[in-house]
Amino acid sequence: MNILKNKTYILASLAMITLALTGCSKNNKGTSIESDKEIHIRVWETKNGVDEFIKQAAKAYTEKNPNVVIDYVHVSLNDMIPMLEADGPNDIGPDIIASPHDSLGKLVSKKLILPTENASEVSRKVLGACSKALTYGGKMYGYPACAETYALFYNKKLISENEVPKSWEELIRWVQNFNRTHPNKLGFVMDVTNGYYSILFTTANGNRLYGESGTEATNPNMNTPAAVSGMKLFQSLRTKLNLEGIELSSSACDGMFSSGNAAMHITGLWNVSTFEKAGIDFGVAPIPSLPGESKPASSFSGTRGMFVTSYSKHPKEAADFAAFLITPEMQQLRFELTGVLPSINTTVNSKYMAGFLKQLDAAFPMPSIPAMGNFWGAVGSALWNIWNGADVQAELDSLNIKCKG
Repeated sequence: MNILKNKTYILASLAMITLALTGCSKNNKGTSIESDKEIHIRVWETKNGVDEFIKQAAKAYTEKNPNVVIDYVHVSLNDMIPMLEADGPNDIGPDIIASPHDSLGKLVSKKLILPTENASEVSRKVLGACSKALTYGGKMYGYPACAETYALFYNKKLISENEVPKSWEELIRWVQNFNRTHPNKLGFVMDVTNGYYSILFTTANGNRLYGESGTEATNPNMNTPAAVSGMKLFQSLRTKLNLEGIELSSSACDGMFSSGNAAMHITGLWNVSTFEKAGIDFGVAPIPSLPGESKPASSFSGTRGMFVTSYSKHPKEAADFAAFLITPEMQQLRFELTGVLPSINTTVNSKYMAGFLKQLDAAFPMPSIPAMGNFWGAVGSALWNIWNGADVQAELDSLNIKCKG
């Protein structure tokens, strides 16, 4: 009798284990076993801190909504759209995906995501740059989880806060003097052939890539008088700042700043922890203004959105969880875990945040139209040619043609 009981227990246990493993396997593909009393919202996100944020946010949300369980599934950003296209029609896709806003045009044109619920209310809650970034064709999609831009980092041991230049003319003068007195160091570095950063030199007088709305695919505005003037300034930095023959990739510039060999560097918040770990005492200020202007030069801003997919079986609940992620409590939590800029106007405990927020005020959303693929494909070589002395007008004329959608 005891043997029979033991056999029965073992068989039952094996069945439970099999069921549990089956559930885990399905969950890894984006599906979950549900019941009448419990629904599951599947969220595709990446790692590096944001995974822990989703897990903690999920726990907090379920405490308030016991019938809703949030399932985190790791998917890389590069795989997000292809996997959604493949899995969505087969009922194994997610309810929510994370994606940078410059993928919005593709997501909308492929009909992979749903418009924002209560868009006007969400728009009022978030930063203007974030609301604009998630608007496509006059309609808002998704919920801005965080914002990003870059700014001017400065090493306080090499340059005092009062000396930090507010214009490029001031920067050139300060760097020239610094380079003369510090022959083994550089006053300024940046990744010059990366369009993400160097776009700032084309933005005087409100000049914007693909127009003010970022949707004018036939008008890249890369060869306007403002763009030509700004890129001539850009080209002059090579000799004026003693940057001939210097490796200026992002990794090289990061390395020079983190080793204390560069006084100033244009980069983003993602490098804060790197520079802190390197023991650099640094500050963050807005990017210097372009000639003839008094406000910081405009940078690209990015917004990471949480989008409810068209394949969600629970779009209302998914939208409610996505909106929960932009509450002040969750934005504070995300900052603590990832260090990214909040998407709402909230105070966070960081001595660097003021500089980033000032720069964000001057930033404009990276266009999200499909033509951006043309820009990224062509801008690197154009910047390289200009940096190395090519005719600015000719290079920008060619770039403008290649950028058209």
